[in-house]
Parts: sequence; C-alpha cells; structure tokens
Amino acid sequence: MTTENAGDGPTLDSVRTDQVRAELRSEIVRLCIGAHAEQDFENLFSYLPPDGLHFLAHDRDRLVGHAVSTTRWLQPGALPLLRTAYVDAVATRPEYQGRGVGSAVMRYLAEAIADYEIACLETDRQAFYERLGWEEWIGPLAGRSEGGLIPTPDQRGIMILRLPTTPRLDLKEQLTIEVSPLRIW
Repeated sequence: MTTENAGDGPTLDSVRTDQVRAELRSEIVRLCIGAHAEQDFENLFSYLPPDGLHFLAHDRDRLVGHAVSTTRWLQPGALPLLRTAYVDAVATRPEYQGRGVGSAVMRYLAEAIADYEIACLETDRQAFYERLGWEEWIGPLAGRSEGGLIPTPDQRGIMILRLPTTPRLDLKEQLTIEVSPLRIW
C-alpha cells in the first residue's frame, strides 16, 4: 500500500484487490452503493481480477473516495491492441461530493497508471471527467470476441484518457474492447 497526502485534502493510497481485507471491501462496497444508489456494487469484488488497483481517499480514518483500475485491451481503429487501465467504481461519499475528493482520487490514479498506453471508463458524468482531461469517444463502439465484433450502438459515455505513450488517436474511428465474461464495456 502506498500513501500520499494531498495537502489539506484527503490522504490518498492504493492497494491491490488481492490485498484488500474483508473490512475494507465492505467499506468500499458501502461507499459505492451510497454514492450511486446501486445495489449491484454488492458484487463488485466478484467482477475484479486479483491485480486490480484500488485508489482510496480517507478523511482521517473514514473512507471518502474510491476508484479501481484493471487491465483491459482497447483497439482504436486499425491500431494494435493498447494495454488499457480500465477504471470502474469511481465513488465519493455523498457528503464529500463537490469538495475535490473525486478529482484528487482521479489525479492520483492518472499518475499511477502512466505506464499504460491509455485509460478508459464508462460514465454518465462526462463533464466531471472532461475537467480532468478525459475525452468522450464519439466513434462507433464494439466488443471483440472469438466470434467477431459485437456492435454496441446504444453505448454512451465511453471516455479515454491519453497517457504518455498513447498513440495518435482519431476519436471518430471505431473503438473496440475485449468482451469479458460479465460485460462488454
């Protein structure tokens, strides 16, 4: 676990999924459910590989912010597959929203994933992420499976973050991602 203090803001740290103890797992799940009013977060840890990296914000001993990054593979247009930091479960305790906690977590995450080729997430809060340098993908989207492409024409809110090794991109080209057992995006 690494720790960083963001000045007067929350204390930030990170931990791998396989090192998250039961008590912290419960805290993360409660935080996500509280922030999103979505009970499916009860299953969060069943969706994550052991090497997922959780980014945590604490106000003293209280968990107030969270995001997790896992490795997935995007393919923009005809470019080769790009090692992607896929970001999920971004959440801030409701009474801390609007106080910079989410922004601090996402900036900390962006620094930690700089060795990836690109970052990606799905959201319905594009304006929040745009302020942090994320861009909405405007081209067609699809999943890649052994059987071929699975178009996802109704998918909205896919955003990317360019990292130091991100190749030149055209946001109007098709973007594909490998299909996982539980989802496409």
